[in-house]
Amino acid sequence: MTADLEQNVVPLEAPAAPFLASVSEPGAIRVLLMEEGIRASLTDELSKQGFAVRTVASLPAAACDADVIVLHCGRVNDSSIDLLGMLHRRGFNVPVVLLTGEAAPAYECLALDKGAIDVILKSRGPDVLARRLKGVVKIIGRTDQPQSGEPTMCGKLLLCPDISRACWEGVDVDLTLGEYNIVQLLASNAGRFVTYRAIYDRLHYEGFIGGSGPDGYRSNVRSAIKRIRNKFRACDTAFEEIENYPGFGYCWKKPA
Repeated sequence: MTADLEQNVVPLEAPAAPFLASVSEPGAIRVLLMEEGIRASLTDELSKQGFAVRTVASLPAAACDADVIVLHCGRVNDSSIDLLGMLHRRGFNVPVVLLTGEAAPAYECLALDKGAIDVILKSRGPDVLARRLKGVVKIIGRTDQPQSGEPTMCGKLLLCPDISRACWEGVDVDLTLGEYNIVQLLASNAGRFVTYRAIYDRLHYEGFIGGSGPDGYRSNVRSAIKRIRNKFRACDTAFEEIENYPGFGYCWKKPA
């Protein structure tokens, strides 16, 4: 989608309306729900499940204080994939979930590759949606993954946890939130191999099931690592910091 389409087809909306919190849970998880045709039913369903919800029909102009963004679309297609990219460019460094009525396997994989933390079929019902959203937000509350704090260095790598950005020799690598989470995990364990499962849990959340078969997540991890390597190599053609231990996982080289 071109810049003109981004400006004209998807109008921008400044986040102004408050989150509608469940009276039973004043400290509820804050959900920014984006859907083209505003339907009170979905907002009501999430509120009944204890979430604080704000619904918008267009892309907010700037990042807001939501804990998770839900993109509610009829089906996962090129437009929803483009919207994922727009959110990233606009600085929305919070987990993004696609809620859809239809998801072809190829598009579902593409959505995950482009930064979605989860793809959920609406037919699964509000109870499953609530459980999956709460699982996603575990990423935010995990003590081993700081969401704020001072920048840290690992050789030529600079990690800025407060904005979830990674720089290589001073150049922003332009990682998605999921890719940043993987790099942060590997770099924080520099010199030690991290398992495929641990990487996949960081990409999504602990216990997330994806891919084909019990070990299908490995191909998703390999795909994510390939994208990460390519982004670093766009900054430095000599980049070779991520090593693979076939059948086990990956390792970020310990700085000399």
